[in-house]
Amino acid sequence: MDIGSLYSDYLTSTATKSSNLERTLKGTGKEASDDELLDACKQFEAYFYEQVFKNMEKAMVPSDDSDANHTLIDYYKENLIAEYSKDIVNQSGGGSNTLAQQLYEQMKRNYSL
Repeated sequence: MDIGSLYSDYLTSTATKSSNLERTLKGTGKEASDDELLDACKQFEAYFYEQVFKNMEKAMVPSDDSDANHTLIDYYKENLIAEYSKDIVNQSGGGSNTLAQQLYEQMKRNYSL
C-alpha cells in the first residue's frame, strides 16, 4: 500500500465521519431517544475537540508538505488526535459542565423532548 492510497483512505474516512455526524444530528428530532440525542451531542463534542487540537497544532508547527513522508505521519497524527478527542469526551463523566451535556439539554428544550 502506498502513501497516496493511505492519504486517500484518510480523506474518505474523514468525509464519512463528518457526514455521519451531520446525518445523526439532522436525525435527532422528536423521534430520537434520549440516548441517541446524547450520543450525537458527544460525537459533536469529540469533533469539536478534534478541530481545536488540529488548529492548535497548525499554530505551533510550521507545515512542510514537500516531503512525502509527512503524508503518512499526518495520517497517523490525525487518527491520534481523533482518538484523544473521543477519550476526553468519554473521561469527562457526562457532568453538567460538558459541552455535550449542555448541547443535549438545549436540544431537549428546543425540540420539547
